[in-house]
Amino acid sequence: MKDDQLALSPVLKAEEREPATTMKRNGARRGRGLRQLATAFPFLAPNLIGFFLFTFFPVLASIALSVTKWDLLTPPEFVGLENYANLIGFSFDQGRLQFNDPDFWKYVWNTIFLMGAIPLAMAGSLFLAILLNGKFPGRSILRSIYFLPSMCVPVAVYMLWRWLLNPGTGLLNWVLSYVGIEGPDWLGSTTWSKPALMLAGLWASVGGYNMILYLAGLQGIPGELYEAAKLDGAAPWHRFRYITWPLLAPTTFFITVTSIIAGLQGGFDAAYIMTNGGPAGSTTTIMFYIYNSAFQWMKMGYAAAMAWVLFTMVFAITLLNWRVGGRHAQFF
Repeated sequence: MKDDQLALSPVLKAEEREPATTMKRNGARRGRGLRQLATAFPFLAPNLIGFFLFTFFPVLASIALSVTKWDLLTPPEFVGLENYANLIGFSFDQGRLQFNDPDFWKYVWNTIFLMGAIPLAMAGSLFLAILLNGKFPGRSILRSIYFLPSMCVPVAVYMLWRWLLNPGTGLLNWVLSYVGIEGPDWLGSTTWSKPALMLAGLWASVGGYNMILYLAGLQGIPGELYEAAKLDGAAPWHRFRYITWPLLAPTTFFITVTSIIAGLQGGFDAAYIMTNGGPAGSTTTIMFYIYNSAFQWMKMGYAAAMAWVLFTMVFAITLLNWRVGGRHAQFF
């Protein structure tokens, strides 16, 4: 019995020493991690300070502001969810649906209508990318030329388009008059004002970043696939349908998601400069309505609530896109 205890004593001593050794190792690792954090913090501090000052605290302030009534002149008054109820609430009057704020839903429709230019912009960007992906002299210059509109200041772009669409002195109506067509009042008509804004936005977006993304996606497709398809006698349309389009699915999915987000949050520049939201609110978007509520009518709490409703819409649509479209896009 004593011999067994003597034989086990080194093992017992080793087991007794093991927790102490493990604690020392953990302590050394924690000390090393703290030193690394202390070294990295001065480099991270400017970014963290900027994040808290210009993102985190303003977001919290916006949430708090959305449940108040404030006109910048008097102290904020807590109203709970009244702003949200007035914004998205509805009732039934004699069997008819009545919205508490019908203007908001009208401007939601305007925003969705203007987003109809997104498929056209994506198709145009893909078409240009396919053309500029070929090997021919001067393609780099053409790529730069087609990308230039996206580098222009939006104010200058939309002021130019306001002149082009002027019913009396605009270039577009002047060209139409030469073929016997009387041009409409593009920006003064409730019928043509939204298509006019779509045309201006389409011009600025076709050759921009979407074209660059598609061009990068095309250059990532192995050339051997096209060579094999040519040997099999595949026509250009079949090569596009069965090789180019499926392999561009991740790029198309990304462009679709970002374009929808930008479309829901956009439209302010064009509406403010070209039509000022008119005529009769036909070009007022959600962002323009938020701007008017906050800085024209001094309804800061109502504008903040509207911004959070817009955020919820953007988040829900983006999540739906990821759930539905993400299944068909293979990311490599």
